Amino acid sequence: MSLFEARNVTKQFGSFKALDDVSISVPEKCIYGLLGPNGAGKTTLIRIINQITGPDSGELLLGGKKLVPGDVYSIGYLPEERGLYKKMKVGEQALYFAQLKGLSKEEAMRRLKYWFKKLDIVDWWGKKVEELSKGMQQKVQFITTVLHEPRLIIFDEPFTGFDPVNANTIKNEILFLRERGATIIFSTHNMASVEELCDNITLINKGKTLLEGSVDEIRRKWAGSEYEIVFGGNVQLESNGIFKVVRQEFRDQLTSVRISTAVNAVTNDILGHAMKSGNIVSFQQALPSMNEIFIRVVESKN
Repeated sequence: MSLFEARNVTKQFGSFKALDDVSISVPEKCIYGLLGPNGAGKTTLIRIINQITGPDSGELLLGGKKLVPGDVYSIGYLPEERGLYKKMKVGEQALYFAQLKGLSKEEAMRRLKYWFKKLDIVDWWGKKVEELSKGMQQKVQFITTVLHEPRLIIFDEPFTGFDPVNANTIKNEILFLRERGATIIFSTHNMASVEELCDNITLINKGKTLLEGSVDEIRRKWAGSEYEIVFGGNVQLESNGIFKVVRQEFRDQLTSVRISTAVNAVTNDILGHAMKSGNIVSFQQALPSMNEIFIRVVESKN
């Protein structure tokens, strides 16, 4: 069942069409990647979901019902451009944002203490925002985004400015939120993050939907006629009439080989020739990365 749906959404600014009949369906309790190059229309769609602006046509549904102003309390939004008040104290500001989302002061304080301890920023409660590093500020804004336990959470480039350790911390927290039942829209340019986190994606470019579906299904669909063969020991595999060796690497007593075959190549024939070179540990189709697919799809439409 879908928690959120955008159906045939169109948005135009003057002569520029930011969104052109875009539809997405976000299943419950999943991490849904909203992908696209700069200017694709992602931010416009996110602003429409948050009711910052409205669509020219189309409809938005949350939990099967038309999106209404009161649904703002069921949505958490972490924008790419952060919005904390620099001169305001961290704890005071976090409490203020929590109450804007409908939490009582007592409940907000209880949840803030939990999150500040969990993300190791308790010591910054009485500091001004301008005294925090960029990473610490982003931890604060992450907390204010998820504190009211929204049904739908939108993260727009959530790892920007984080070092690898803190980025991994936030990644784990996003996975934890999904485990607890949150539905997440995740907008990013980082395709490695998409493969790690996302269950489903939609790729838009120039306001149009180009690709959608589950990450695993998309990678299989776009897989070509390439395979990965792993041999035990140091093996030298040679190209032949059935396959061409694309890449070969020996590491940790194993040789990993990427081969490219003809479209109509028979798997048994490939294995028969490969086995002559050594003991095969594993053999599998080589799936393209989401980054490769992203580039191929966008370039094919330009």
